Amino acid sequence: MGKSSTDKSLRELLHNNIRSIPDFPKPGILFKDITPLLKDKYLLELTSRLLAEPFKGKHVDYVAGLESRGFLFGTNLAQDLNAGFIPIRKPNRLPAKTEFVNYELEYGTDSLEVHVDSIKSGDNVIIHDDLMATGGTAAAAAKLIQKIGGNVVGYSFVMEIEKLEGRRSLNQQTPCHSLLFV
Repeated sequence: MGKSSTDKSLRELLHNNIRSIPDFPKPGILFKDITPLLKDKYLLELTSRLLAEPFKGKHVDYVAGLESRGFLFGTNLAQDLNAGFIPIRKPNRLPAKTEFVNYELEYGTDSLEVHVDSIKSGDNVIIHDDLMATGGTAAAAAKLIQKIGGNVVGYSFVMEIEKLEGRRSLNQQTPCHSLLFV
């Protein structure tokens, strides 16, 4: 079995262990539940290893995890890349001085915050979340990281809803890696 066949089989294994929950958190939404990947020690390690693979050997100072499910694999990704971890949170959840960015949602606006002292000017940051849909949150996180002086050197997602074309919202020159397309 070649490397690409092995890689495809491993990704199928992960895909087969993600639950789809209809009408959660509201009618019409098909929620992708990654908790089976977290509870199985083999799948947890496999997911973490595959997330880190595209960034091995690259100079990464930090992984910025998006609240809240981006924290779950983001800390592992940071550890696997010998980098630090930065939480990017919803408003009023970080205790020290923060910087913020507002961004558009389908029905309104939202905000993201990060501690102003999270990174130094020129630090290389990967933005990580469990799922990319329209790409709006990841794009807002990139603006926030750049606002405080960081360089976004990659995007990392466990899953991507390909038909929503979220990659179009992101800087096309920045590598974007998703393990699974759902």
